Amino acid sequence: MTVPLRAALYLRVSTVRQAEHDVSIPDQRKQGETWCASRGYQLVETFVEAGASATNDRRPEFQRMIEAGTSKPAPFDIVVVHSFSRFFRDHFELEFYVRKLAKNGVKLVSITQEMGDDPMHVMMRQIMALFDEYQSKENAKHVLRAMNENARQGFWNGALPPIGFRIVAAEQRGSKTKKKLEIDPLHADTVRLIYRLFLEGDGVKGPMGVKAITCHLNERRIFTRDGGRWGLAQIHAILTRTTYIGEHRFNTRSHKDRERKPEGEIAIMACPPLIDRKTFDAVQARLKSRDPRMTPARVTSGPTLLTGICFCAKCGGAMTLRTGKGSAGGTYRYYTCSTKARQGKTGCEGRSIPMDRLDQLVAKHLEERLLQPERLETILASVLDRRQERTERRREHLAELHKRITETDQRLNRLFDAIESGVADLDAPGLKERIAGLKAIREQASADAERAQAALDHAGNQAVCPDMVRTFARAARQRMRLEGGGYRRDHLRALAQRVEVADKEVRIMGTKAELLRTLVAASGGKSVAFGVQSSVLKWRARKDSNL
Repeated sequence: MTVPLRAALYLRVSTVRQAEHDVSIPDQRKQGETWCASRGYQLVETFVEAGASATNDRRPEFQRMIEAGTSKPAPFDIVVVHSFSRFFRDHFELEFYVRKLAKNGVKLVSITQEMGDDPMHVMMRQIMALFDEYQSKENAKHVLRAMNENARQGFWNGALPPIGFRIVAAEQRGSKTKKKLEIDPLHADTVRLIYRLFLEGDGVKGPMGVKAITCHLNERRIFTRDGGRWGLAQIHAILTRTTYIGEHRFNTRSHKDRERKPEGEIAIMACPPLIDRKTFDAVQARLKSRDPRMTPARVTSGPTLLTGICFCAKCGGAMTLRTGKGSAGGTYRYYTCSTKARQGKTGCEGRSIPMDRLDQLVAKHLEERLLQPERLETILASVLDRRQERTERRREHLAELHKRITETDQRLNRLFDAIESGVADLDAPGLKERIAGLKAIREQASADAERAQAALDHAGNQAVCPDMVRTFARAARQRMRLEGGGYRRDHLRALAQRVEVADKEVRIMGTKAELLRTLVAASGGKSVAFGVQSSVLKWRARKDSNL
């Protein structure tokens, strides 16, 4: 009895509008299921990507499908798409993933562009991918030009409007409803209040800063548009946005890399002014005068032991250094929750702890618990096992890359031989593109091979033995403390990357991989703080080490 091929459907649309007017998800699903049934294929899984571009691989369902298709054994034999443009609109990436699936015995097929596996059909698929990529870029260019012109005519292009404005229908052009911004009376007074507080204050105090305004609004339960609490970034955005003087700036940043665009590419959309220009200019001048790049800040960051890695366990906000005066007139220093400092008690009830007490608590725990040879060996055992497995996988991957380079060189040589012998014409349709594609694949594989080899060489120099662990534990305990009292900041941060302060406990966290990297660096004569990442939130994501 013949076993039917197992098929997986991949369905994608770029936008909601495309789902309504183009080949929608239900239509793609129906055609795919009918196509599989007519050929006797067993449909085992369907991957649905709604609202994702095919110009890159940053698509969750696409990555889940690729991961399944390259696992061993693969749960399906073919991936079925409506057209190759549903899979990818980049000819190089299309070929890369087609080959990646093919190496695991999984084939990509299109129900509207059926093709074989011979060189002619492969070339046709590549040519179609080139046209899809070109069409995608041209469409993006035309759409952006139309949106810029739409903004210049005073019409809103979409997205949530700035607080203080709302979207209203302006006119009907065929089937399209053109929209504009108008002042939202419900929130406009809040915006005016923010400007007034910044320039004049609340009548009790003088002009307020961004942080003071944030606390003022939150403490008086003046909520944001969605009922949430205000933050510093929201207040600053309101104070600097030209939309409030009737000039909304559209197309200010690149969609792909968020880089700021030149002024000549930015479209200015006229809208009703909510703030007069004189007031706006006064605010900008005051903001500029308070800019740390123009005026030095009153408090500069110093070598405080835990700032940057210490966080409030209740809200996740950073614990920052604050100072105060005691009843005897002396000054004391303590760590306190920054969310409370920014938003007031409505943001977080907060927790404060004397700086010396927390510093000693963390350092003592690291000395007495973590920096013991037996404890270090236990922690690092699983990491070393995983590193060995990873090294084996890298060797296999490197061999695969060398094989791909060899195969690509052989194919290029056959093409060059055919051209030299007159069997093939260099000006034949698609031949130059095919050669360029093969060269790109070879260059990419060569670059990947260099990185893989460098990673293998680096891993080979990081062998760890029990003597290294004991030496490291002894040296780290000695070096952490300063002769005149206190602790070496970088040495402590090499061992603990996150400290969380709760009401009744302090949690000290770090990753095993970072600990191993520090150990190897110290054993090689480098600083114990080698490779420390100074600020990474949610560092111990899997909660895999020292509580």
